Amino acid sequence: YSHFLSLPLSVHPSLVQKLEAFQESVLVSLGIPLLTVAGFIDSGVEKSIFIKPTRFHLTVLMLKLWNEERVEKARGVLEKCLPDVAATLDKRPVSVSLKGLEIMRGSPKNTRVLFAKVADADGGSRLSKACQVMIDAFVEAGLVLGKDGEQELKLHATVMNTSHRRSKSRYRNKGFDATDILAKFGEETWGDYQIMEAHLSERFKYDENGYYHRCGSIPFPGSTVETGVSQGTSQHDT
Repeated sequence: YSHFLSLPLSVHPSLVQKLEAFQESVLVSLGIPLLTVAGFIDSGVEKSIFIKPTRFHLTVLMLKLWNEERVEKARGVLEKCLPDVAATLDKRPVSVSLKGLEIMRGSPKNTRVLFAKVADADGGSRLSKACQVMIDAFVEAGLVLGKDGEQELKLHATVMNTSHRRSKSRYRNKGFDATDILAKFGEETWGDYQIMEAHLSERFKYDENGYYHRCGSIPFPGSTVETGVSQGTSQHDT
């Protein structure tokens, strides 16, 4: 995948601070160095598998946009979604409530992805419906390949992912033991946060604010974030 449709959460400084504190608390509780990437330890936890707080987001749809023509088409599709997305949201701001941690499949003792659970803060389903509007538009435009458009939408905010591991290659695909993390932080309450925009994000390239490079975006009702297209810089980590 080269791009994805995201809902940025890192626009909220208080949430970024909470993530930084969470990461430090987990590492300290497990006796793992904070300033360096430690050698592999039995638990499989190391600093590199935490999501960078400046890139915290909800993923709506993964995309394979091989050339600029497909990127431009994707940008146009997203922009055309704006009226329908706004209508689906009743032209009112929508916020998410982040509470609790959960693993993505598998066993807590061999976890690859740990995420914060997400729900509409008002108890409704406006956000999920708005996301489905965008997914359907990308599928109709022929920009979604195969089963990617058929997967059930499950909004989640990843906090740890072993695909980011930087330790020696023989450990790169190894999971981590999330048992202690779930016991200590499993009911963590992160708070309610307004969704400001839908963002067409490019992987492996980042803007000055640390978030994924913006190839296009649309504002959500009540947004205070500037949208559009920005210049980014290539980096090697994800």
